Amino acid sequence: MSDCPAQQALRWRRSSRSTGMNNCVETAPFDRRLAVRDSKDVSRPPLTFSTTAWTSFVTDLKI
Repeated sequence: MSDCPAQQALRWRRSSRSTGMNNCVETAPFDRRLAVRDSKDVSRPPLTFSTTAWTSFVTDLKI
């Protein structure tokens, strides 16, 4: 079970580079963590990451 609060209570954000065809991930901050979900299937529980882990992941993508 996810330690993330109800998904409806989170403020989900989608990349500005998204094509609008629901083929991206969405993120939502909560409790010094980040929830990440697949925009194609929002009914599934999101993955959760520490802000440090997520920042490291995104930084490595840019290299």
